[in-house]
Amino acid sequence: MTCPHLEYRTDGDGQSFDTPRAYCGVTASFVQPMRADVCNDRYDLHHAAHCEVFLEHEAADGGADGAQPETQERTGGGPDGEGEES
Repeated sequence: MTCPHLEYRTDGDGQSFDTPRAYCGVTASFVQPMRADVCNDRYDLHHAAHCEVFLEHEAADGGADGAQPETQERTGGGPDGEGEES
């Protein structure tokens, strides 16, 4: 399930685009493609666990949408921050 605050727009901020771009309703701004990957739950990422904007908004809103983050604790410390799941 994608983030409920993600939209795709072809215009905004006084600009128009040929291809729809990812727009965050919480920050009221367009987001970079890598951020949209988190919003779309791609590559083993989940917006309710990995997006600080979503987490802060839900905490301030009291978790109104009932989403439960899927978190996994990692140990280890390679240069890319990966480790073993615990």
